[in-house]
Amino acid sequence: MRGKHAPKTPTPPPAPGPKPRPGPEAVTRITGGAWKGRRIQTLPGLATRPTAAKVREALFSILGARTAGSSVLDLFAGSGALTWEALSRGAARALLVENGREAVKALRANRERLGAGEGATILPADVFTFLTAAAGEQFDLIFLDPPYRQSLAGQTLNLLKNISLLKCNGVVAAETEAEAALDSRPPLELRAVRRYGGARLWFFQNMV
Repeated sequence: MRGKHAPKTPTPPPAPGPKPRPGPEAVTRITGGAWKGRRIQTLPGLATRPTAAKVREALFSILGARTAGSSVLDLFAGSGALTWEALSRGAARALLVENGREAVKALRANRERLGAGEGATILPADVFTFLTAAAGEQFDLIFLDPPYRQSLAGQTLNLLKNISLLKCNGVVAAETEAEAALDSRPPLELRAVRRYGGARLWFFQNMV
């Protein structure tokens, strides 16, 4: 007859280690204008990545005097880097359209941080839903900076060409991954293309 074995004492679970500390706030700086050098909050990840500083500088160098006094529509606004750059350089007002919850929080925090006040209206909404229903208001500049590699820039341009959000001679400035391919969509005429590392800038002008 076999003897009974004493039950094994269960091994206690390891003591929990210290909780990881949250990383530093993701920030970038405004590159020009009245707010040059001011920090703005950004978000990690490709979905809401801010346009790189050198690309922003190049974009506004190409736009030149168009920015001062302009009305701006910022689609897929993310943290609003392009809008804050435009307002810093003298844009009159901006409407920022963004549906990401954390991105909207960052937009509101940046608006308060910069004291942008009524000059920046934040609309928590899906861009395509907004464009389908948009009517009446027109803008001098439209920034289009959607998440990379989802063909969103082309889809958005196809909607923009059929609605009157852009004033005559107004400009759409779009950023995509460098491998993207866009072309004119009358009345939106492709006027310039520039590549900066992994990003490409496209400038379309409304010819009607």
